Amino acid sequence: MTRAAVFGAGSWGTAFALVLADAGADVTMWGRRPELCEAINDAHVNPDYLPGVALPPLIRATHDPAEAADHADLVVLAVPSQSLRANLAEWAPVLPPSSALVSLMKGVELGTAKRMSQVIDDVTGAGPKRIAAVSGPNLAGEIAQRQPAASVVAAESEELAQQIQRACHSPHFRPYTNHDLVGAELGGAVKNVIALAVGIAAGLGFGDNARASVITRGLAETARLGAALGADAYTFSGLAGLGDLVATCMSPLSRNRTFGEKLGRGMTVAEIVAGTRQVAEGVKSCESILDLAGRHGVDMPIVEHVTDVVRGALTPAEMVGSLLSRSAKPERHGH
Repeated sequence: MTRAAVFGAGSWGTAFALVLADAGADVTMWGRRPELCEAINDAHVNPDYLPGVALPPLIRATHDPAEAADHADLVVLAVPSQSLRANLAEWAPVLPPSSALVSLMKGVELGTAKRMSQVIDDVTGAGPKRIAAVSGPNLAGEIAQRQPAASVVAAESEELAQQIQRACHSPHFRPYTNHDLVGAELGGAVKNVIALAVGIAAGLGFGDNARASVITRGLAETARLGAALGADAYTFSGLAGLGDLVATCMSPLSRNRTFGEKLGRGMTVAEIVAGTRQVAEGVKSCESILDLAGRHGVDMPIVEHVTDVVRGALTPAEMVGSLLSRSAKPERHGH
């Protein structure tokens, strides 16, 4: 039996713990708040992030990182991307030296412009044979309800990808393997920012033509950045690219899409943040993705304009006007 530790008791960490348990793994979650761990252990429910979803008894929770990591074959990391480095520095001493380290996070680190797998390697020194990411259309609420879903396990090591694939292949969750860790992580991070843009368009009252245009041009921006970083172009037409982008941009369950919609309706970032418990990763990552693009000379106008809205430098209406007034170009591959 696979022994899995899931660090992070938010909605996606909890939903993935459920997937692992359904696939036959023995799962221990680490939670920041002891009272939440107590609810998971005693009532088999996560009342704060997945209320109403019964968790399998194979899932236990603890506030003690060493207890969570004890003899783990898989260590799954599911905390907000900007807090990963600090958290992982605390956990690293107790992680088993041979465990696989699996990122569920979809972001780019502020300041360093590093992907999550790079941050994991920085802190742990684990190397490519131990580091992977799971990405795709991963709306946690649907996965927790055991609705059918597919995702990608991306790792440079095919052996590692297959190990994780076996561990999370449940009757309702179908994982595919992919060697392109760079592309999978970029697809997961950039789509959050594009979803903010789609949400802004929806909040301004625009219809499906506008949304489809933003999604398509957002995918082109993601592919341009991927090409500059050596990603496989095919990744962006798959589950970790287009699949994740469509789900996040179109679903009312999407935190980033919902956040963008509120921006479009005139709320400020501070007002929206004050009213929600969960993190919309794109709000922080827009800045770091723009930084990453700048370091590689990649033009990403949607990301740039969303960043300006988040900073307060543009209103949502000004963002749309500015994007539409850009000089026209031919549509061709990579542009």
